[in-house]
Amino acid sequence: MNFFSKPKSLFTGGITIILLLVCGTIAKAQKPTSYVDPLIGSGGHGHVFVGANVPFGAVQVGPMNIFKGWDWCSGYNYGDSIMIGFSQLHLSGTGIGDLGDVLIMPYTGAIKTDKGTEKNHRSGYASLYSHKNEKVRPGYYSVILDDYNIKAELAATERVGFHQYVFPSDGKEAHIIIDLQEGLNDKSTDTYIEQTDQYTLKGYRFSAGWAKEQQVFFAIRFSKPIQKFAVYDSAKLLVGKQGKGNAIKGMISFDESPGKVQFKVGISPVSSNNALANIEAEIPNWNLENVVKQADEKWNKELSKIVIETNNIVDKRVFYTALYHSMMHPSLFNDNNGEYQGADNKVYKKTTFNNYSVFSTWDTYRAAHPLYTLINPDKINDFVNTMLAIYDQQGALPVWHLDGYETGTMVGVSSQEIIAEAYLKGFRGFDAERAFKAMKTTAMSDMRGLKFVRDLKPIPSDADIHRPVANALELAIGDGSIALMAKALGKNEDFKYFTKRAQNYKLYYDKQSGFLRGKMTDGSWNPVFDAMKSTKPYGTDYAEGNAWQYLWLAPQDVPGLINLLGGEKAFTGKLDTFFSLAPAGDLVDLTGNIGQYAHGNEPSHHIAYLYNYVGQQWKTAEKTRYIMKEFYHDKPDGIIGNEDCGQMSAWYIFSSLGFYPVFPASGVYAIGSPLFNSATIKLEKGKKFTVESVNNNAENIYIQSIQLNGIQYNKTFINHKDILAGGKMKIIMGNKPNYNFGKLSANRPK
Repeated sequence: MNFFSKPKSLFTGGITIILLLVCGTIAKAQKPTSYVDPLIGSGGHGHVFVGANVPFGAVQVGPMNIFKGWDWCSGYNYGDSIMIGFSQLHLSGTGIGDLGDVLIMPYTGAIKTDKGTEKNHRSGYASLYSHKNEKVRPGYYSVILDDYNIKAELAATERVGFHQYVFPSDGKEAHIIIDLQEGLNDKSTDTYIEQTDQYTLKGYRFSAGWAKEQQVFFAIRFSKPIQKFAVYDSAKLLVGKQGKGNAIKGMISFDESPGKVQFKVGISPVSSNNALANIEAEIPNWNLENVVKQADEKWNKELSKIVIETNNIVDKRVFYTALYHSMMHPSLFNDNNGEYQGADNKVYKKTTFNNYSVFSTWDTYRAAHPLYTLINPDKINDFVNTMLAIYDQQGALPVWHLDGYETGTMVGVSSQEIIAEAYLKGFRGFDAERAFKAMKTTAMSDMRGLKFVRDLKPIPSDADIHRPVANALELAIGDGSIALMAKALGKNEDFKYFTKRAQNYKLYYDKQSGFLRGKMTDGSWNPVFDAMKSTKPYGTDYAEGNAWQYLWLAPQDVPGLINLLGGEKAFTGKLDTFFSLAPAGDLVDLTGNIGQYAHGNEPSHHIAYLYNYVGQQWKTAEKTRYIMKEFYHDKPDGIIGNEDCGQMSAWYIFSSLGFYPVFPASGVYAIGSPLFNSATIKLEKGKKFTVESVNNNAENIYIQSIQLNGIQYNKTFINHKDILAGGKMKIIMGNKPNYNFGKLSANRPK
């Protein structure tokens, strides 16, 4: 026997225990930003923004590839290897591209004023790059431009992008081009740049793209004097240090390597002077590390509002990256002094709220805005006041607003749901009567087929109104939201009227086919119909989907939909069939398929939770767990479809917490299957709401029982007010369904 063996094992064991304790402490102390991987969703069809920004900031400064179509809607796709520069504004997760304004690119060698081509990038200033030399985390981006061996680093505040370029000491002349011709999927219509002093450039870029009228003003302040500055109109050199035209480009040149170059780019919707003031207010010094640190602190503050406990590090990365992505938009659309340009192109100066833009309401009303009511309550009144200002300026509430312009994209007027939800959840930082008037006036207008809706008639498929069935179904959800707000305000006649309108979806039910389908002006069914098809001509009644997916789009009246389809047994059977048929795949948006369910497109997002309404909550648990595991992961293609300004991520956040807002304005969340051992939402006034899952793992996906604040809880839903009150929901999980959980009608959501 070795005399020293026992003490040695005790010593080793002690060290092991100490190391485990230390590592555990470090893990617990790790910041949420350390789990975020901004490259998740940058490949495939995710279309997320990659670069530097702060939560809900006006500026998203990041890299740009050569635009090659749909999967480059954010300007960057992980599968690319050619970079053309760094622009100050980007969209995240949209299905249409725009912005990409004020493109700036450092390079060496001979002067080039064009970006080059995909086949021959060396014909312009573009460069190859490699992901191995790329670093990205919340609030920071860096890359080495391989063709020039230039290291570029980016950081951001709310309205300012901070650029730092380190040029090699190779004897080559060096340049920085500000290319105002370039944008993303748009065309520059009026551009201007001038050097105003030895440190400063000012200008603007007006363009027409998805937003037909976009105006971006900028100022650029350098840390060192500008040695040589020239202006080009396309490739033509202009005289002097200013220029105006459709394709203006500013060129800063150095005879030899300047080493490290730092500059700040301020953005404004109002003027270049305001853009310069934004720089002075937000980044007064030249410390890149400090700007990066402040951005990290801002992100950690927001991401820390939900604390999760799980042994699965992949799930943790997916969750905090989703939370990060949920806060890209809406984006600030005002200056540090509060000024902004309205939808009527007028400048508004004396404002009492922060103005925002990038409202993808058709997507985000479903889960992103409900999420904000829980974790970003400080933003809600500003969002609503912005929407009301847009109403005043354009005469109707926004549909899809982009940098002061109404794109009109998608169907319905989903800002109505967002405003009603805010009021019904207790937000009072806006004029409720003014808000209701805006909602009602919009709802009683002629836009989007509302002249038919207001008379309780179907929107005809032959009336030249875009996507009539999908449009009508979304308008009915808005009407249901207006009805609830009317009731809360004591407007009983409005409540009755809009409640009737909320049931307009029934006008489209064809009992013979069993689907909601288009009707013609003469009252006959649209003869061009195939429930499985989404492409033209069959899909023209719907928006990026087919009759199967739109059959379930009545979250404002699920009991009514159940009765319409023949009762609970028929409804459940049809829902089972929906999830088991051959996948829907004839549109690029229809990804993430389970039968006809398509998680990559928003109209499907609530459908898995409908089983709760017919007493089969265990099926909701099965479907939502499957979606979370199969359609979200921590690789570049880790989001199954367009991120859509936070909606895809918000679905994951809610579902992983264990509940989801099927009809947001109602304040009711249907319970699914929590993914984590524990998740705590930090609420206002120091309150917390915790979901604790006992015996939770990959196999134990079924809810056996629930306690809410120590009391047995048999419902398969929870109310918003119960979450806001704080406390703990303790959920016992198991590997087999508890068929009695939520079986009784009294325990189901209504």
